[in-house]
Amino acid sequence: MRASLSGPAWLVFCCVSLAAVAAPPPTPTPPRAAVQVTWLGHAAFEVVSPGGTRLLIDPWLKGNPKTPPAWTDVTRFTRERPTAILVTHSHGDHADDVPALAWTTGAPVVATGEHLRAMKIPEAQQHSVNVGGTFQLGDVTVHVVPAMHSSEAGGRPLGYVLTFADGRSLYHTGDSWLFGDMALIQELFHPDILLLNVGGGRWGMDPKTAALAVRKYFRPSLIVPMHFGTFEPLSEEPDVRAAFAGDPRLRVLVPGQPASL
Repeated sequence: MRASLSGPAWLVFCCVSLAAVAAPPPTPTPPRAAVQVTWLGHAAFEVVSPGGTRLLIDPWLKGNPKTPPAWTDVTRFTRERPTAILVTHSHGDHADDVPALAWTTGAPVVATGEHLRAMKIPEAQQHSVNVGGTFQLGDVTVHVVPAMHSSEAGGRPLGYVLTFADGRSLYHTGDSWLFGDMALIQELFHPDILLLNVGGGRWGMDPKTAALAVRKYFRPSLIVPMHFGTFEPLSEEPDVRAAFAGDPRLRVLVPGQPASL
């Protein structure tokens, strides 16, 4: 025999049923605007935030064999003027074209004070930073983090974490090897997109070690390898793909082609 509801139980059942019928449908989550990332070969990138903040990072272009010809003429940046130029360290394959870009565009240059003075950047365009610093560029919050590498006369090596208005973040490692403070970078900034040095050779972290750095320290949505395939003895793309085999987060960009991430 089927049990029936009566009295208070019936009232509770009716109230719950009516509430379920009257409850509005869940509000759909609006899609997030894309972060546009253009790899320019080696460690050079243009990053455009959802709000239109345009940042150049380590823009070594004219001598870069992987930079497409359309990007090697610095005068193009008078039409697409960067909000700022970020430099991780003073090696020529990261900083050689920065003075020309600064003079051509008038954009502020972000680096250590010692490096800015060594590059003879006009004083009005110098935006000196150091490890632990945080500042705002348009709708992007920039966090300055350490890197495990070397630097010629002119400051120390850096990495940058860019945090966007919707909470996502992007970490450019510079030429860093893996090191314990990467755990703090993950804890503090939770980078969603890694622009990750994988070049190896005589100068830095090879693809297998880079893959270990991700497994050990980070939980990104996307891994964008950089600093490879430019000149000997750096690793090549097959080495990178082999080291990250089976990881669906790996995204190998084509130099000069903007990617919406």
